[in-house]
Amino acid sequence: MTQQDWTKVDDYMVGALLAPDPVLNQALADSAAAGLPAIAVAPNQGKLLQLLAQMLGAERILEIGTLGGYSTIWLARALPANGRLVTLEYEARHAEVARKNIARAGLAAQVEVKVGAAVDLLPTLSGPFDLVFIDADKASNPDYFAWALRLSRPGSLIVVDNVVRGGGVADPAGDANIRGIRRMFEMIAAEPRVSATAVQTVGSKGWDGLCMIRVLD
Repeated sequence: MTQQDWTKVDDYMVGALLAPDPVLNQALADSAAAGLPAIAVAPNQGKLLQLLAQMLGAERILEIGTLGGYSTIWLARALPANGRLVTLEYEARHAEVARKNIARAGLAAQVEVKVGAAVDLLPTLSGPFDLVFIDADKASNPDYFAWALRLSRPGSLIVVDNVVRGGGVADPAGDANIRGIRRMFEMIAAEPRVSATAVQTVGSKGWDGLCMIRVLD
């Protein structure tokens, strides 16, 4: 199987199961026009995040890594009318694009975009959050997981994206991103307050995967 095959299957499933969405499509287009990297989640992955939030009945969501706000919109659409989402973005230029995309989606009143290094912003937040989505620099994943756990409650779900890195996670001599992911896995395995698994994925975004961590009662 090749990347072309994976993308073809993703395109088919998205076309079969997801309705056309001009707001989300425009968010991607505006992100590309602004020069943001094309690393947003795929549409079917965005829908997965939305379904997870809905199944949890999430009222408060934390996102670490906003980019252009594409995944933010998916997640925020799962919130009830009184729900709130806080999203953290390091690059001010990315945050500006995200705010415009979020406003176009009619979600500005429910979403707060904070700009700065997440390791500096996380200590300023008050939990608990029902769902935390981590999709930022992988070298800092150990810090992000530690803070996500601190800001969660029993029953919360923590989802970490891009944990396979094209198979690189299996290499103990990998780069800083791989080392960050592996260190996070070690922390999760040693943490009695959580139960977790990780799954590989293939699709339009290549070979990667997700780690899902439930905070125990």
